[in-house]
Amino acid sequence: MMKPLKIAVIGAGAAGLATAREFKKEGHVVVVYEKSDRVGGIWAYDPRVEEDPLGLDPNREIIHSSLYRSVRTTIPRELMGFLDYPFNVKDKNGVFQAFPGHEEVFQFLNNFARDFRLMELIRFSIQVVRVEQLENGKWVVEGKHERDGIIVNSEEWFDAVVVCNGHFTQPKLAKLPGIEKWPAKQIHSHNYRVPEPFRDQCVIVVGDGPSAQDISLEISTVAKEVHISSRAPGINVSKKMEKFDNLWQHPKIKYCYKNGEVEFEDETLTSADAIVHCTGYKYALPFLKTNGVVTIDDNRVGPLYKHMFPPQLAPTLSFVGIPNRANNFLMMQIQAEWVVCVLSGKAFLPSKEEMLEDVEEHYKQMESMGVPKHYTHQLPLNQFEYIDWVAAQAGLPPIDDKTKEITARLYNIYGASWVGYRDKYLQITRKLNALK
Repeated sequence: MMKPLKIAVIGAGAAGLATAREFKKEGHVVVVYEKSDRVGGIWAYDPRVEEDPLGLDPNREIIHSSLYRSVRTTIPRELMGFLDYPFNVKDKNGVFQAFPGHEEVFQFLNNFARDFRLMELIRFSIQVVRVEQLENGKWVVEGKHERDGIIVNSEEWFDAVVVCNGHFTQPKLAKLPGIEKWPAKQIHSHNYRVPEPFRDQCVIVVGDGPSAQDISLEISTVAKEVHISSRAPGINVSKKMEKFDNLWQHPKIKYCYKNGEVEFEDETLTSADAIVHCTGYKYALPFLKTNGVVTIDDNRVGPLYKHMFPPQLAPTLSFVGIPNRANNFLMMQIQAEWVVCVLSGKAFLPSKEEMLEDVEEHYKQMESMGVPKHYTHQLPLNQFEYIDWVAAQAGLPPIDDKTKEITARLYNIYGASWVGYRDKYLQITRKLNALK
């Protein structure tokens, strides 16, 4: 057996916890750095919001979690667990919810950390400010924390670093013509918690994903009007959405005027009190110092072999949790197992040149298909081609057919519309169960 390695894991969210457990199981020495005072990452709800509602000020105090108070998962409970640790948390009423709330997910991750004794590996309330490779190949992790009212910096050396800091904290804003002189309120969904601040207002929600739908419907319960602006094709112009008298759907915003009016590409005009940007997030690695080896360009973190290993720094630097639009907890665990296998000498990566060639081929395929660069880490609809491939590298079997069937059912509903997708999923599932 090889000598145990000393491993730094950045972040104690789902990816960090899954990674820490796999390294601990293999007998390595693990240190997990967590900025907050608790585990859970984005699932640790924080009612606070940032002073800058758009997240533009680099000197602002950053609130890590982007949860609004009513958040429920976008995938059903059956897909929220790890391979050997199913999601078995009930809500406050003792019910297994089909789409759990954030409280249950937070409890699930705490249970996971407790059951596998991960808390003892975590250094809480330490902000990582530098991760850098030394000349001897070791990695230094510099963190800062407050002690007796004084900011203290400390350094520690590791054999390898796994970055698990998530990617739902740094807001990405819509590029709206004329927005620089538009006078009313703007906020990114990162800083949305409850609908009450929008009572009796006319609100425009920009976005076409699940958070845009959730927030639009929630705000409509208190607002005068809500207008959803989507870049998706085939929008029914200015059509009131079914069952909601004060909710309209529009295509993209054409122009924002300095008198407070907003014009959509359907040529309708409305005087709005607020714009809510439900437009996603940017990857951010402010602590990672690699002299340009790893960069972020239009939300492409790279070059990364299979979204995980930077060829020039692999295997001692890796990332878990970069891909999106996936069964995240499951994918993160499998990614973590591959990293552990590689660092433990049980699996081997291709050469640096072969990994770089693979990354370049992926980029060329995206370009030939007209896929924008910022979709680099969005897995295709058949995400299991990727997940099963990674599982094979770690010596694991493919994902079971039931998980794949549930995922396909859900993605078919997503493809039709995000509106009411949870209810549609439950209706279809009940019908299928009745036929068995």
